[in-house]
Amino acid sequence: MKLFQNLFGKGGIEIAAPVSGKLVAISEVNDPTFGDEILGKGVAVIPSDNRICAPADGTVSTVFPTGHAAAITADSGAEILIHIGLDTVKLNGKHFTIHAKEGDKVKKGDLLLEADIEQIKAEGYDTITPVVICNTDEFSKFEMAASGDVTQGDVVLTIEK
Repeated sequence: MKLFQNLFGKGGIEIAAPVSGKLVAISEVNDPTFGDEILGKGVAVIPSDNRICAPADGTVSTVFPTGHAAAITADSGAEILIHIGLDTVKLNGKHFTIHAKEGDKVKKGDLLLEADIEQIKAEGYDTITPVVICNTDEFSKFEMAASGDVTQGDVVLTIEK
């Protein structure tokens, strides 16, 4: 039934938490690229787990060679960027393990990356993880779930075309 709701514009497209942790508004990300929604609207999770999973069914469009970020083109058309931490590209892959590759078909909950959150924090990096809809202009409505603790797979954002 949900398939028909999405096709006919009734009900929204659900984006899940890619990682367990604390859901916060994207405006709480201390980086203007994310906090000011330069890359698009979204949410952020302060992770409490190391497993970063697909937030929707789709195709992996990019996995950064450093393992600090991945992007998925969801079957719904949403282009979703998951960026683990701020400035973590500077770690050059240290504390990250890549499990997916460009072109992989994924289901919501499939493992994409692992990040040793405690080690990344120990190196002095903020681990907040923005989840951004990069093609924001293709959607008319963005509704974040209530902030607070979330488990990987919980719906954190509902969008509509």
